[in-house]
Amino acid sequence: MNGPELSELPDDSPQLQPHVSELRRRALQATQLTAVTALSDGFLIKFLRARDFDVELSLKLLLNYQRWRQESPEISGCLSPSSVLGLLSTSYHSVLPQRDHAGSRVLLYRIGQWNPKDWSAFQVFRISLMTSEIISSETQTQRRGIKAIFDLQGWSLGHALQINPSLARKISSVLSDSFPLKVRGIHLVNEPMFFRPVFAMIRPFLPDKIKQRVSITVILLLSGYIHITYTFTRP
Repeated sequence: MNGPELSELPDDSPQLQPHVSELRRRALQATQLTAVTALSDGFLIKFLRARDFDVELSLKLLLNYQRWRQESPEISGCLSPSSVLGLLSTSYHSVLPQRDHAGSRVLLYRIGQWNPKDWSAFQVFRISLMTSEIISSETQTQRRGIKAIFDLQGWSLGHALQINPSLARKISSVLSDSFPLKVRGIHLVNEPMFFRPVFAMIRPFLPDKIKQRVSITVILLLSGYIHITYTFTRP
């Protein structure tokens, strides 16, 4: 069976076990993962599905994931909702109750609900990471990936000043090679002209396949469903 076919099998399928066992063996031998103790089947399958059961690529993703968390303690050090409770109450971020037509989870970010005077970009990023950790345990999300909608209405100079090259690199790493989720699309809604310099800062760090999935989109949200009326690729 090929990778996509293996991905459709349930977690407890005997056909997945050779891949899980091999990834665990390789991970235990990796010196970069000496501090990692949670190598359960469910944890490893997340990385295998994210790379279509290619053990070599899955190990690389696992190493990148661990390295990113170690190098980003200001984001990953405390993933308790209590650390960003005030921001959570603003409806800045939500997961739509319905998946899209392809089965992807849809994450919605309302930038206008983020007051940069009260909350840093690191805290905002932390919310996204917490959500990603939760939904990455969903089998269907592992298979069908996610799409993110950024409603940029309310974007201001205060938001832009929070984004620097270091943070841009951290964001691009999560989108491309440091987290066990497939990013199927990134839609920018209500994009103001002065958002473009920020996107230009992030764009060089993104692989081509992610660049091709970033689009400016007009979207109608009705009762938790998504209706994309037109989309064109972000240059």
